[in-house]
Amino acid sequence: MMEATHEIIFDKLVYSCAFERQRGTEEYYPDHFLGFQLAGETHCFLDGTLTVVKENTVVLVRKNQLIRTIKYPAKTGNYKFIAITLDKKTLQRYAVENKIEVKERYHGSDKLFFQPNDFLHSYFISLAPYINKTKEATPRLAELKIREAIELLLDSNPDFKFILFDFSKPHLVDLEDFMNNNFMFNIDVGSFAKLTGRSISAFKRDFAKVFNVPPKQWLKERRLEEAYHIIKYQKKRPADFYMDLGFENLSHFYYSFKKKYGVTTMELH
Repeated sequence: MMEATHEIIFDKLVYSCAFERQRGTEEYYPDHFLGFQLAGETHCFLDGTLTVVKENTVVLVRKNQLIRTIKYPAKTGNYKFIAITLDKKTLQRYAVENKIEVKERYHGSDKLFFQPNDFLHSYFISLAPYINKTKEATPRLAELKIREAIELLLDSNPDFKFILFDFSKPHLVDLEDFMNNNFMFNIDVGSFAKLTGRSISAFKRDFAKVFNVPPKQWLKERRLEEAYHIIKYQKKRPADFYMDLGFENLSHFYYSFKKKYGVTTMELH
């Protein structure tokens, strides 16, 4: 069986390759990134909905997102995806140099995946020498490739400036709604705080007001309640879904479930 690869080609460029269906990571992305599906499909779970990124599709993922992925190889047997990070420092420098100032938020669709124009398509093809290791990406070259990506994005849709150059602080998100929609993501409290527009101390304080328990305790209880529902009513085995609810270890899940409900998962069926 051939191994999947996940390579960091240079500081901001990541290349993923797989040869069989693979559950990807679930991650918190603090920066925008631009991706291109070279082969196969990526199924992304974002904001409670499924988005399918098909072959030869460009996707712009906005910063401060929680994403879980499943990678599906094409019929040829390959899965290939390139992602380039558009970090805040580079974007701020670009905005200053080009006198770009954004005073309003982006109001378009959040699902920013689209067919690339010829320029964007050629751009991603131009990254092949770095991926194939036939050319070394010096820091200078890496920065030029990122700046080129910014130029081409703005050329394809000028309204993207309201996304890329919005450096305002995230607005406060409704804590109860957000946590109930995202409790299954296995990320730390600090990431949850950023995603809801709060410092860690403010997040913990607001969380206590809304839920009357600390975040870690609430997350564990909420995940176990969801697991109970799935086992009892959907008749699924814990081994098939425990990671999707944010549990890292199956034996610890069984222990926690028995402790909370007084029965094993087998006894619940």
